[in-house]
Amino acid sequence: MIVTMIVVCEVGFWVLLAAGLTARYLLRMPRLGMGLLLCEPLLEVLLLVVTAIDLKSGAEPAWRHGLAAIYIGYTVGHGHRTVKWLDGHAAHRLGGGPPPPKPPRYGMARARHEGRIWLGTLVAGSVASALLLAAVWYVGGDGDTSKLEASIAGVWRAVGIHGLIALSYSVWPKKAPKPDHEAPTALSAQHPEHTRDPRQGSAGRPS
Repeated sequence: MIVTMIVVCEVGFWVLLAAGLTARYLLRMPRLGMGLLLCEPLLEVLLLVVTAIDLKSGAEPAWRHGLAAIYIGYTVGHGHRTVKWLDGHAAHRLGGGPPPPKPPRYGMARARHEGRIWLGTLVAGSVASALLLAAVWYVGGDGDTSKLEASIAGVWRAVGIHGLIALSYSVWPKKAPKPDHEAPTALSAQHPEHTRDPRQGSAGRPS
């Protein structure tokens, strides 16, 4: 049941997102669109309630409960950034707005961008861990919580790996490609007529 609810929440997230953006930009109903977008957190609340009921009913804590907590954490950490990114593209393509700015690709600007994304992962890991710890407490000492605790360890391994990747952009900043200054020289070598005699004027005639 938990896995089914995760699928339902994921599908519902994209359905509400598409409906909200359509109402906002195609139907010109911004309040309705915003209302639909604000309904998305209710999906995570529903998943949390179903998970708690499943554990309360005596279900053995398993990987699916850890997956539910990780899904909720990811939505909290990265959901707003995803919605903002898609909203910018919808405003451009459907609402006639300017194109959204592209993320930086080089240098320390890219490093800061990757660092901000990692902060979302850090928030996601913290939320997921808090939910998993709450589940461990909820189950109590009578149940086997080893899989929930293993999920917490897995969450922080993922956060650490992502952090190292983000840090690598600061330690080894990606350099922008250098402009090709050799192109005019190569063109002149292949086509000598493009080389101007310094004794000629701007029109190519003797001065």
